[in-house]
Amino acid sequence: MDLKAIEQRLSAARTRLILDKPFLGALVLRLPMVAAQPEWCKTTATDARKFYYNPEFIEALHPEEIQFMLCHEALHCGLSHFVRRQHRLKARWDVACDYAINPLLLKEGLMPPPGSLLLREFEGMSAEEIYPCIKEEENLKPLDDHIYDQENQDGGGQQGGVGDKPPSSNSPSAGDGGQTKPESDKEQNNGGQGQSNSPEQGSDGLAKRPPPLLQEERDSLAVQWQQRLAGAAQQAMQAGKMGGTMARTVDFMLQPQLPWRMMLARYVSATARDDYSYTRPSTRRGDPAIYPSLRSAQINLAVALDVSGSVGDKELATFLTEINAIKGQMRARITLHACDAKLAKEGPWCFEPWEEIVLPKSFKGGGGTAFKPMFSWWETQDRQPDLLIYFTDGLGKFPEYAPPYQVIWLIKGKKRVPWGQRVQLN
Repeated sequence: MDLKAIEQRLSAARTRLILDKPFLGALVLRLPMVAAQPEWCKTTATDARKFYYNPEFIEALHPEEIQFMLCHEALHCGLSHFVRRQHRLKARWDVACDYAINPLLLKEGLMPPPGSLLLREFEGMSAEEIYPCIKEEENLKPLDDHIYDQENQDGGGQQGGVGDKPPSSNSPSAGDGGQTKPESDKEQNNGGQGQSNSPEQGSDGLAKRPPPLLQEERDSLAVQWQQRLAGAAQQAMQAGKMGGTMARTVDFMLQPQLPWRMMLARYVSATARDDYSYTRPSTRRGDPAIYPSLRSAQINLAVALDVSGSVGDKELATFLTEINAIKGQMRARITLHACDAKLAKEGPWCFEPWEEIVLPKSFKGGGGTAFKPMFSWWETQDRQPDLLIYFTDGLGKFPEYAPPYQVIWLIKGKKRVPWGQRVQLN
């Protein structure tokens, strides 16, 4: 086996990516390539610092399949899968990550090697959305090896209430944005850390399995890879070689997000506390000054459910549980309605502030999706809502103009909205 010839094949594949697919090529260029011992690396692997490969595996691949594996490992890093696992089981999380990445690469025109995990129904979904769809009894394994953590680490990912997104940098380095060359030798060797993380070599000259990332390394690499993702996307868009699907994925990753429950509670609470009161305080308080105070009043809250078939009963139940929890902190009258292409004939369902919201036993839905019927119906009512929350995947026709009240779109998936406030549900 000629290691030098295999290295040349990898270099040629990387060069071709830089020319044809600058976004993916720029990410691949950030991972130094290291030949690994076949005892632990059966195909390829990454620890978010390097690209490890089994020389025999690479030797047997078609050049386009080599490009696929290079991009596959680079996207694991660029999409920060090494900090997004949290409480999830490693085996299922690794499978979900591969199911999320491979359709993206297939749309980019890359050729997956035999054994790659690929299901069309997971196209456009994030790893967090795919994870609960994978049954525990399914004996699935990724083609590659994700060695940035191990099963006995608690959660293996970022903790601390930042949702399921890695920590973001609000101002990526300008120099990183248009840069395509690899980092300095020091950064390549240690992933931006103060200590060396160069893999140990065995007697055969191939790399031994590196240790999993420490929490400090995860945090540092998460910021680095998000900056690299932003820089690679900017460079590809300037060259006019950024596909729509990949652009939406990058946009989703780079948008700073709070957990959807926190954002939903924040918007609902803000709507309920928007009146100032200048009522004179009791003279017994002793302070003659009158300070304005926020007064909470009962709000008229509308909840719209998309029952076109793309949103499951379990997700609807989770959403309504959260609405009930928020409603317990304020006085809110809830009007619940459902719609696919038309409004549900059984609706609406109204709940007073002291009543718990209960999901109707069944909806006669499952057809196409249109949002206009819901807003047209509210135009006919005597009183319009203070706030409307629409639970949907966003795959439908929107009204041309926004209504005179605030709208929050609780979106499952990556679909954008033309107006209103978008809250991502994962």
